[in-house]
Amino acid sequence: MSKYTLNVNGEPRTVDVASDTPLLWVLRDHLNLVGAKFGCGIGQCGACTVHIDGVPTRACLTPVSSVGKNRITTIEGLAPNGGHPLQQAWQELDVPQCGYCQAGQIMTVAALLKKNPHPSDQDIDAALAGNLCRCGTYLRIRAGIHRAAEIAGKESV
Repeated sequence: MSKYTLNVNGEPRTVDVASDTPLLWVLRDHLNLVGAKFGCGIGQCGACTVHIDGVPTRACLTPVSSVGKNRITTIEGLAPNGGHPLQQAWQELDVPQCGYCQAGQIMTVAALLKKNPHPSDQDIDAALAGNLCRCGTYLRIRAGIHRAAEIAGKESV
């Protein structure tokens, strides 16, 4: 076991875990941040997506020892008050069906919108190619992303 001080959602958090412990389990089991979900365990579904220094990262594949001083942002830290344009759009359009994959979807797209505030359907499809939704709400997810872009555009005016 080793001690790691992680920068999680802007706060230092110390954990004592084995160096090969996946970041997902550190977040869920040690820090009680359960927004990122376990889906496949091999980085193929995207349910565990968090940001590391703004880059969407599969937490199930990321050993805690590899994080270092990088900033980790979970769905809980994206906008703690639920005010992120994606969170607003998701609620307004009732995007999720079961909701299991939605934190990973939102975290992936939050990074896309930061780079590309008005993505096309093709941009969205490319960004979300590695995020699976077993309920098949892809059309509502895409509509939510477009609505979030509209909300963000109005907020920046």
